[in-house]
Amino acid sequence: MALKLKNVVPLGRSFDEYRLMFNLSKSDLDKRIMGVGDGPASFNAEMNEMGKTVVSVDPIYFFTAKDISRKFDKVFDNIIEQVRNTPGDWTWTYHMSPDDLRNHRIEALDRFTSDFEQGKKEGRYLTGELPALQFQDKSFDVALCSHLLFLYSDHYDYNFHKAAVYEMLRVAGEVRIFPLLDLMLRRSPYIEPLTKELERDGYTVKIKKVPYEIQLGGNEMMWIFNTSKNRMLPI
Repeated sequence: MALKLKNVVPLGRSFDEYRLMFNLSKSDLDKRIMGVGDGPASFNAEMNEMGKTVVSVDPIYFFTAKDISRKFDKVFDNIIEQVRNTPGDWTWTYHMSPDDLRNHRIEALDRFTSDFEQGKKEGRYLTGELPALQFQDKSFDVALCSHLLFLYSDHYDYNFHKAAVYEMLRVAGEVRIFPLLDLMLRRSPYIEPLTKELERDGYTVKIKKVPYEIQLGGNEMMWIFNTSKNRMLPI
């Protein structure tokens, strides 16, 4: 396994954050959902408690829950300190303060670690990564990608982003990506050229404002689907 845990920042979001980030409706929650790069999010665990179906894919699932938790503990205080030192970069509408953010991230991690080993046995957490997924075509209705594509535009080039998006479209009927800003709070330069290529190939691409923001200005997702399916836009 090429991945080194020392190079990973294992932060996860909750079910409620996913619901807001991706504008998920009640009917969306009944669909076959794949989360790509979920890390130690509690979305899968909470969805499982509700009897819903999610498969999460991430290279860190190669490691144990204890390994992931230890890495979180090692880096998280420094991350929160960086947040405190850059007050102009954040908006406190969902998370009310850096301490509130800290508590939410710890809660998500705890729910994830409690569920992880059983979830691996059930096939809900799978080791894998973009741009090559192990699923057959259209195995899922929806693919969600949180805090990976676009956010790390300085780390992954345009060709990676293109390959990753088309791979998700191969295995799912639609793709939703959040956020659209990079780590420097700039709109990713890959959005416009990728949108043009997708539209040329028959996909509809919508930029949707969502009711979730923590990075200042980071309150939009990209929603991609096949125009030929005549799908209704989410309100």
